[in-house]
Amino acid sequence: MALQRRCCRPEIMDQPGLSPERHRHALRGLARINFWSGSARILWPGLRDLARELAPRRPRVLDLATGGGDVPVRLWRKARQAGVALALEACDVSPVAIEHARAGAERAGADVRFFVHDALNGPALSGYDAVTCSLFLHHLDDDEACGLLRRIADGAGRLVLVNDLTRSLAGLLLAHLGTRLLTFSDVVHTDGPRSVEAAFTPDEARALAERAGLRGAVVARRWPCRWLLTWRRP
Repeated sequence: MALQRRCCRPEIMDQPGLSPERHRHALRGLARINFWSGSARILWPGLRDLARELAPRRPRVLDLATGGGDVPVRLWRKARQAGVALALEACDVSPVAIEHARAGAERAGADVRFFVHDALNGPALSGYDAVTCSLFLHHLDDDEACGLLRRIADGAGRLVLVNDLTRSLAGLLLAHLGTRLLTFSDVVHTDGPRSVEAAFTPDEARALAERAGLRGAVVARRWPCRWLLTWRRP
């Protein structure tokens, strides 16, 4: 019954007083969770099809609120393995996260440009063929989420892909179990279940997209306990 409505409680990761050491520890844990839950896998088919459509030009792709940057690095790997070219960039409001992401990309030899940017209040970003966003929308209230979707669509010339959690009992149980199996980070142990409690259902995400002006957006369920919002500019 408690999951019928969103329950938005502050997450430790969003607190300005979080130490860099605990922040980086949490980012490493989230990278493992993203790997096993297939965040890059969920986004990849849409980007692959766009790259083939625009070839030989490389699509410019922005990953908004990238966190530790593991998702765009995995997208770079998938593109390389598939023999398609993507010009990947990624941003986050946290300098600690961006420093961590740059170091991870350098270790992987990944050609991804990272930069600090406030997705909600910073200057509008434009000139991208596609904008992606993973596991960020649930951090926002309804008005902020609607505004972010509008800003994402404004910056995407062709394609928007938003991947997030589904608020459900199965998702909540999986968050409690998965966060403890995949990381020792107390930040992730706390924030994981809170993220599910604050998440949008697919129907709510579809309504947000309509309200934001993303007419014709498709919201489809993805395993495990995720959804993917896809919008193509007419």
